[in-house]
Amino acid sequence: MHADMSFIGLISQASFLVKAVMLILLGMSLASWTIIFQRNKALKLANKSVDRFEDRFWSGIDLSKLYQESSARRESLRGSEKLFYAGFKEYIRLHKSVGRTPETLMEGTYRTMRVTLSREIDDLESSLPTLATIGSISPYIGLFGTVWGIMTAFIALGEVQQATLSMVAPGIAEALIATAMGLFAAIPAVIAYNRFSHQVGRLENSYANFMEEFTSILQRQSMSEQGSQA
Repeated sequence: MHADMSFIGLISQASFLVKAVMLILLGMSLASWTIIFQRNKALKLANKSVDRFEDRFWSGIDLSKLYQESSARRESLRGSEKLFYAGFKEYIRLHKSVGRTPETLMEGTYRTMRVTLSREIDDLESSLPTLATIGSISPYIGLFGTVWGIMTAFIALGEVQQATLSMVAPGIAEALIATAMGLFAAIPAVIAYNRFSHQVGRLENSYANFMEEFTSILQRQSMSEQGSQA
């Protein structure tokens, strides 16, 4: 009786442990692609949000009016606009306090924006460690399944009087499927992780640059108001 050498046939003939490895790798691959689609959508929205808000910010609009617009939809803010909203809100609050110098005013505003920036980056990096883990360990899990399958095939081969290639080939072929599945899970995960990490880094630089520029604007405004009061 000849063994079924089709892809489905080889999987069905695999040992329980190799099948378990294949199921684990299939689950990891599905999780990887789910994360890839989610992160791709989130990062596209973040990039569009940066471009849209910064075009509005640098159009010359009054900061108080822009703050009112952001405040009206504060629950859906993200990126640069969220930094602006948090920073300007803190600036207004501290500006109303008695005895605040421009230095302490800007220090408090900048600190609030740094905290907001950190939270935004944490949100953008959500699930990326999982993607990195899948990319790192999938080949090893697949290799474990392959080694176990080949070991089982050779043990069975040693129990027969006359060994032929047709006897050992199915066992080796089904074992190698585990390695192929490990690579199938790992390669997209590694590519996506590197791509998303690069995009998050670019967004972080964009947020940090906006924060520095906005801080300079508020500092000049604070110094101007202090000079007018003197």
